[in-house]
Amino acid sequence: MKFCTMVFAAAGLCALFCGCAGAPGRPAAGDEPVVPGEITDFNVLYGQNCAGCHGDHGKGGAAIPLADPVYLAVADDTIVRHATTDGISGTSMPAFAQSAGGMLTEKQIDLIVSGIRERWGQPDVLRGANPPPYSSSQPGDASRGSLAYAEFCSSCHGARGRGGQKASSIVDGSFLALLNDQGLRTIVIVGRPDLGAPDWRGNIPGKPMSSQDISDVVAWLASQRAKFPGQPYSNSANVTGAVR
Repeated sequence: MKFCTMVFAAAGLCALFCGCAGAPGRPAAGDEPVVPGEITDFNVLYGQNCAGCHGDHGKGGAAIPLADPVYLAVADDTIVRHATTDGISGTSMPAFAQSAGGMLTEKQIDLIVSGIRERWGQPDVLRGANPPPYSSSQPGDASRGSLAYAEFCSSCHGARGRGGQKASSIVDGSFLALLNDQGLRTIVIVGRPDLGAPDWRGNIPGKPMSSQDISDVVAWLASQRAKFPGQPYSNSANVTGAVR
């Protein structure tokens, strides 16, 4: 009798445990959440941290497209890694590395940088070209920049940068407040292909902009920044270095 009781008890416990294993809401194998710092899938990392500004596939966002082989040829991995790690002062680009107050590990930063390069870089895209350096130690001159702007940029952005038939204002106070000088230089060099803006070679066919031309245009654009960004702007742009 005792033996039968023990058999029934064991059978009951087995049924109980088996029932719990298949109970509704019980996590299945592989359902355990992944610790954020252990995510190593590029698509997840890029989608959660980069796509909101740079677009789902590296283009189509408000920020400069990363799926631009010309940009990736001008900006090397050190530049891209530094921007991702520490952010870019004076812009809306935040720091993502844990060492700078963000959420990503060094390994995750490396995965994002290498993934961007592997997917969207083209090593030979500038073969035969002589691209201007990403940054320059030579300061630009706003007076010369007004002349360079008139020559290379005004056909699209208008005589005073306030917009033309092909492109919008490039002296808009809100636009200039979101970019530092390096951001302006980068756009002048690589263009915005997603918006139809050419790179430094395409403004005047057969006459690319020199590095000094670019520095001067950037200096002129920087001179148009509002003294107190974020304040209401009048309809007439406050242009201090108007192109004549």
